[in-house]
Amino acid sequence: MKRMFRYCLVAIFLLAVSASAFAQANKVLRSATEPNVPGGLATLYALDPLAHTLCFHDGQNGYVVQQNEIKNRCTDLEFNSYDAGGFTVAIEGGRAGNIIDLGTAGELKQRYGYAESSLSTGQGFASIRLENGKVVILKDQRGFQELKESAELFKPGRIKAASPIKLGHIYLVRLTDTNDKSFQMLAKFVVVSYVPNESVAIRWQLFGAASANPELK
Repeated sequence: MKRMFRYCLVAIFLLAVSASAFAQANKVLRSATEPNVPGGLATLYALDPLAHTLCFHDGQNGYVVQQNEIKNRCTDLEFNSYDAGGFTVAIEGGRAGNIIDLGTAGELKQRYGYAESSLSTGQGFASIRLENGKVVILKDQRGFQELKESAELFKPGRIKAASPIKLGHIYLVRLTDTNDKSFQMLAKFVVVSYVPNESVAIRWQLFGAASANPELK
């Protein structure tokens, strides 16, 4: 009887250790797949009164319905309405912006000479970041190199800056605000699906967050 009791205790201990190890492994997996950086997969719809807009602050629609009216709360990217077959940025009052088409992942790799890993052909997109006030991209395993388009991105922006939508192309967006000189938002995205005049899906991520929360305007 005592031996059976010992076996039960050992079994319970082993189950507890296994559960703890599983929880820790799951925590590590979540931290690896869900970094604390705003981003995600978003689909914009040309004919939807709200979902043709996107807020990079939270990944939600830029337009909302309030008191039976459509109002803008935070539109950083707009699809098809201002520019048919295109993306438009800086449509809010006071905002100025630039949107730059970097081409496809393959074109980026050829231009900048970095090597892709065996995991994905999206290492170039993933590596784009802000460093010392410049946008950089993967160079090799030891470092980064300045993106040639960085200078163009940091030129003074304009209202309703637009760029044609191209499947598989990677884009950079920079937004500033003439009413708030401290405001700057930098984002990158890649077009993963596109049906002209209907919908576009993008994988997006901020790499230079804004200083303000979305508000109804």
